[in-house]
Amino acid sequence: MSNPPSTRDSLLARLGRPSDERAWQEFMEIYGPLVYRLARRRGFQHADADDLCQEVFQATAKSIERWRQRPDRGSFRAWLFQIARNVMINTLRHRQRHPGGVGGSEIKRLLDQQPADDQESRLLAVEYERHLFQWAAEAVKKEFRQATWQAFWQTGVEGRKSSDVAKELDISVGAVYIARSRVMARLRAKIEEVEGKQ
Repeated sequence: MSNPPSTRDSLLARLGRPSDERAWQEFMEIYGPLVYRLARRRGFQHADADDLCQEVFQATAKSIERWRQRPDRGSFRAWLFQIARNVMINTLRHRQRHPGGVGGSEIKRLLDQQPADDQESRLLAVEYERHLFQWAAEAVKKEFRQATWQAFWQTGVEGRKSSDVAKELDISVGAVYIARSRVMARLRAKIEEVEGKQ
């Protein structure tokens, strides 16, 4: 996934309906860990990062329809991470005005770190791709026999030679290639269910 696909419009439309629990669950499974890691990377403690995730998703729920209607909107992911950054900055500014937790110099350091840069955007994109792959792999793994999954995982993820894996699993090299191809196709389909085609 060298160019990560954009978030599927139908999922975003369903997020506009707060009663669509399945859409929100899917959304939070994919984006929750990313927002959490972003907060942790920016110096937030575990409990604060959890609270921040909730605030980010509440803000997203309140403004998703307005964002969808904007003709000049950018990517959903960039918009979501901008919301996360804004919530972090507001949280830190609130702490600065109402001290009692983190020290003043620590808050200043954290505030200074908040502006987005290209390197952070690239890191978030890579992290997003990694998390999306892990999510999809977990979702489809149970659809395959153990040997099929292992043939895919050991050659496609771990980078082992097909001949070594075939010998270990007591299957032909051709069966390894077929297994890897079947699992890869299913993973692509699962990711497209969430992300759609670019």
